[in-house]
Amino acid sequence: MNTLEAIQKRRAIKEFDPDHTLTEAEEKSLLEATILAPTSFNIQHWRFVILRDPELRSRIRTEFGNNQAQMTDASLLVLFTADMKAWQKNPERYWVHAPKEVADLLVGWMGPFHEGREWLQRDEAQRSIGMAMQTLMLAAQELGYQSCPMIGFEIEKMAELIKLPDDHVMGPMVAIGKGTKAAWPKPGQLSLEELVVENSF
Repeated sequence: MNTLEAIQKRRAIKEFDPDHTLTEAEEKSLLEATILAPTSFNIQHWRFVILRDPELRSRIRTEFGNNQAQMTDASLLVLFTADMKAWQKNPERYWVHAPKEVADLLVGWMGPFHEGREWLQRDEAQRSIGMAMQTLMLAAQELGYQSCPMIGFEIEKMAELIKLPDDHVMGPMVAIGKGTKAAWPKPGQLSLEELVVENSF
C-alpha cells in the first residue's frame, strides 16, 4: 500500500475483534514508526501510555469513556501525552548525532524560543501529539489494521488515573486492531475552494 492509498483508506473504525491480539513484533513496528513523526526542534515531546491491562481498560470504558467499545475491544490502546517541558530536559540529547555546529545552534535556540511562553509550550506539545497520532494510524493501515482516534473520555479523571505529571499534557487515545464493521460513508468533505486561501484571507 502506498502512502496516498493509506491516507484514503484510513477511517475511524468503531468495532474491533476483541479476540485479536497484535504480535510483539507488530506492536514494536507500529511504535517505531510512530516515533519517526516530526517534532519542533526534534524535541520528541510524546509519551505513549500503553493501556494494556484488561481490567484498567474496562474501568476506563465504563467510568470515564462513555462506554466506547474500542477501549476494551481494540488490540492496542495508546493514550497520547506529551512533556511540555521536554525542551528543558537535557536538550543536547535531541541533536546528539548532528554536526556540532548544527547541534549548538539549535540547542541554543530552544531556550529563548520556549522560555516564558507557556501557551507555545502547550501548543507545540499538542502539535507533536497530532503528528504522531496520524503516523501511528497510517502505519496501522499499512499493516492491514484499522484505527480510531478518540477524545470522548473524561480528561481530568484519566490524568489522575495514569498519574499524569504536572508538566505533561493529555492528548487523545488511538485504538488499533482488526475492524469487524466497515466505517460509515464519509459524512461530508468540504471542498478545496472552501478550505484553501491564496496568500491571505
